[in-house]
Amino acid sequence: MLDLAPMIYRQRLVMEAFPKKAIAADEIKEYLSGLSKVTDMNQLIEPVTHCSDMYGWAGWIHWETSGAHFYAWERPILFYSVDVYTCKKFDPQVAIEYTRNFFNSDTIEFKEF
Repeated sequence: MLDLAPMIYRQRLVMEAFPKKAIAADEIKEYLSGLSKVTDMNQLIEPVTHCSDMYGWAGWIHWETSGAHFYAWERPILFYSVDVYTCKKFDPQVAIEYTRNFFNSDTIEFKEF
């Protein structure tokens, strides 16, 4: 992929795993606020959540340097996916371990790009 804006720093991280139980809106909000802290991001708003009758919960947090999206499924399986996009460098291993531990996931798959 050609970098169209090399003068702008961008870092992305996608994480996916299986939680031990269904994830509720208040947990998504707590998780996203905690993710802000462990990645040292300046949180501009409280996390926002919404539930789709068809797909389940989603959440988003706005950081001064971009943000993160969270998606949680209850069916066909318990599953979650997190997309982090920022213009400020962060340690992906810290975010990965925080996420795995927060949701008590045995394993977590991730890709940084």
